[in-house]
Amino acid sequence: MNQGKHSRPRIVISGASGLIGRALCRSFLDDGYDVATLVRNVAPGAGDLTHLPWEPGTPLDPEVLRSAEAVICLNGAPISKLPWTREYRHTLYDSRVVSALTIARALEALGEEAPFFACASAVGYYGSSPSVALTEQSPAGDTYLARLCTVWERAAKTAGPHVALLRTAPVLHRAGMLAPMILLTKLGIAGPLGSGNQSWGWISLEDEVRAIRFVVDQKLTGPVNISGTERATANDVGKELAAQMNRPFWFPAPAFILKTVLGADPAESLLLTDAHVHPEKLIQAGFEFRHRRVADAVAAGLAG
Repeated sequence: MNQGKHSRPRIVISGASGLIGRALCRSFLDDGYDVATLVRNVAPGAGDLTHLPWEPGTPLDPEVLRSAEAVICLNGAPISKLPWTREYRHTLYDSRVVSALTIARALEALGEEAPFFACASAVGYYGSSPSVALTEQSPAGDTYLARLCTVWERAAKTAGPHVALLRTAPVLHRAGMLAPMILLTKLGIAGPLGSGNQSWGWISLEDEVRAIRFVVDQKLTGPVNISGTERATANDVGKELAAQMNRPFWFPAPAFILKTVLGADPAESLLLTDAHVHPEKLIQAGFEFRHRRVADAVAAGLAG
């Protein structure tokens, strides 16, 4: 255990202000870790967290990372924010690739003393591959998000051999993937998106945090799919949400309408992509999911 001057194990997290980051920080704190977050603006009254200043794209002092058990990078501007203008595509790129590369280069400078690095990625890496179970060995897709994930992961691997690439599925939570769906369902206008038969990756927030903790504890390297074990279609998720909210599920949104309203790339990457992502590496390493069915994950997500 590389604790340096710290009496307790220490974790450094960037992107800690998001849904996953907040839950992950709380999990580590509850287990007695010292948690330091990389932030652009250090505000007074940090509470249980230590805030470390940084600016993605500007060299990060490797010494702030040296004593950590692990460094976890969760940075990424929301892909759900539309439209994807040329300017916002730069934001999507910079928030992921530049952030990961800034941390990776600091870790690379530490050489053999570098902490383990876990960097966010996404199941969007696989693009759309109907009727195929996608494992960590499957190739990258050709959607916009697949190309972005490929560059993102390449940046993270600059850190060296001890890197995990967290290919995360959308989190079924009222503050995550379910947020826009809950609104439509409340209004009574939820229904099939495109055919509705396309496979969607999904994960509960609790299992997302537990899986990241497991990857760090077990030091799993390379790509790791963080996605639920049960194959679920867009209709499965939507119908389950509607049933639990006692609302109808009937209003279809054809693919051409989604592409016209949202833009072709966002519609294809976010809603119409067909990818059954299997968490092979987690299962083989012995990870046990708490929410194995999409119905359980939706219920947990609604409960918050």
